[in-house]
Amino acid sequence: MARYTGPVCKLCRREGTKLFLKGTRCLTEKCAIERRAYPPGQHGQAAGRRRKASEYQKQLREKQKVRRLYGLTERQFRNTFDRVRKLPGVTGSNLLIALESRLDNVVHRMGFAPSRKSARQLVRHGHVEVNGKRVDVPSYLVKPGQEVKIAEQSRNLTSVRASLEALSRAGPLSWITVDADKAVGKMTEVPTRDEIPVAAQEQLIVELYSK
Repeated sequence: MARYTGPVCKLCRREGTKLFLKGTRCLTEKCAIERRAYPPGQHGQAAGRRRKASEYQKQLREKQKVRRLYGLTERQFRNTFDRVRKLPGVTGSNLLIALESRLDNVVHRMGFAPSRKSARQLVRHGHVEVNGKRVDVPSYLVKPGQEVKIAEQSRNLTSVRASLEALSRAGPLSWITVDADKAVGKMTEVPTRDEIPVAAQEQLIVELYSK
């Protein structure tokens, strides 16, 4: 399945929640969810009159919501699930932890990019280093103690500076430390489910893939 390249605001409206695919724009009144809080398409406004969703539909929509939130293709998402289901612990929590540990997500969480899509582009273009070595693979899993930074020659990129200024108003997560002046951060520990700010019912995804 190819990566989606259409209007991303439609994805938020389809899932009925903000996926923050456009960064800070999603926090303004221009957000599509704020203006049209119903699914896209000719019959979108009639969604409230549709029959009650089946269990399968609920599971599918939850999977699509999380997959689109992190910007993964179906194959990438399924491969991640198949890998974490072999790990000890709660599979749903392990899935979200693995998604949060991706380099593109960590770059976004550290405030170096306004969205995961922008963070993925930074990584692919060689602007990101892990422990002093350039890494251009967005799916690279960052481990606790590893240092993630924007390459010195890339720190003055307009998008990076603007994102760091926004970070100063919000602040990073508890399992991440960031030095905005040096554009460097570190994952201090593996996040727990409670420390991941994603409103998801991950158990529905587990049930869907377990059929």
